[in-house]
Amino acid sequence: MKPSDLKATLSFSDGSPSIDLPVYAGSIGPDVVDIRKLYAQTGKFTYDPGFMSTGACQSTITFIDGDKGELLYRGYPIEQLATQCDFLDTCYLLLYGDLPNAKQQTDFKTLVTQHTMVNEQMQFFLRGFRRDAHPMAVMTGLVGALSAFYHDSTDVHNPKHREVAAIRLIAKMPTLVSMSYKYGIGQPYIYPKNSLSYAANFMRMMFGTPCEEYEPNDVLVRAMDRIFILHADHEQNASTSTVRLCGSSGTNPYAAIAAGVACLWGPAHGGANEACLNMLEEIQRMGGVDKIGEFITQVKDKNSNVKLMGFGHRVYRNYDPRAKLMRESCHEVLGALGLQDDPLFKLAMALEKIALEDDYFVSRKLYPNVDYYSGIVQRAIGIPVSLFTAIFALARTAGWIAQLNEMIGDPEYKIGRPRQLYTGSVRRDVKPVAKR
Repeated sequence: MKPSDLKATLSFSDGSPSIDLPVYAGSIGPDVVDIRKLYAQTGKFTYDPGFMSTGACQSTITFIDGDKGELLYRGYPIEQLATQCDFLDTCYLLLYGDLPNAKQQTDFKTLVTQHTMVNEQMQFFLRGFRRDAHPMAVMTGLVGALSAFYHDSTDVHNPKHREVAAIRLIAKMPTLVSMSYKYGIGQPYIYPKNSLSYAANFMRMMFGTPCEEYEPNDVLVRAMDRIFILHADHEQNASTSTVRLCGSSGTNPYAAIAAGVACLWGPAHGGANEACLNMLEEIQRMGGVDKIGEFITQVKDKNSNVKLMGFGHRVYRNYDPRAKLMRESCHEVLGALGLQDDPLFKLAMALEKIALEDDYFVSRKLYPNVDYYSGIVQRAIGIPVSLFTAIFALARTAGWIAQLNEMIGDPEYKIGRPRQLYTGSVRRDVKPVAKR
């Protein structure tokens, strides 16, 4: 990374001398002002709650242009990846920087397939959880526990260890998610089947039983694979930043990814599609399609706490590029399953139509986002709402690992240490308590 010819001059009204700060230009996107020496030169920090104007790292993995509605993985548009590649191709791209050739594709898929089983003791670890535990609580524990089973890949500073951990995590996450689901409903675990694709294998482990052979539905498998691709990475979001910050301490990859899983659990982040389905079910309880107008009125009321979930996005100021792709999958799945007339899905489509035509939402660019459609698709497939975020974590693991590897390999990498604006008491002395 080299500074551009531009410099930013920072001046102060208190008479302190002004300073020049380097400006760096990325390959695309906004320039950044280098403030690393700001405190040393001025004795001052910057203040940026939520880090909304702060670039915490340099990265070559994912780029988002929220105004254009653009998402690129390693330079490739998400629209092309979702229609021309599968999830493991996307994983390879995120990990290694380029799409695989034919041999690399075969070798990578074989390698992942050979690591889908988990240590048998993991099922005994699972039994320590209550049957009604939230899947994300279970997943946080299971992923963190992997470091207790795979000691040979816990040195985050060893490139070979990181690569082995990456393969293991990508391979075993579907197994762990399906195990947490089966445990919760009291069914036996289904072992992976190496002859199936990544997404088909996951669905078999989720919905298969020892009673009869599970036959994957190609439409549903394709939709699930697309969900994985669309959620594989999303730049420096809360969970990715958590993985980077956690990993910056030198902790093992499994612990860093477990931290990402825990962060993703939050309803403001990975729980968005779960919130969408809960909203639709609440409208259904109110009276269904006939009550949409009443619901929309409540959403527009500033004094109401009612929110329209699944519309608009914090990053995308325009249409979420993933939403169009997920909408296509949504209609394919509903058609394949004959669910076009299902009351909840009819409600979802009616709400989408009204919101897209209402000037209140259109003027604010509150278009449906990927979470709106992915929740509908997963429910149609038969996945319980409580498991949505665990599937999000399964997909995002590839991006988390790629981001962690990039950070550890960065020569400028340091342990994360944000600063603060302290507003507490100034120094004071303890006064002895008067004795009676």
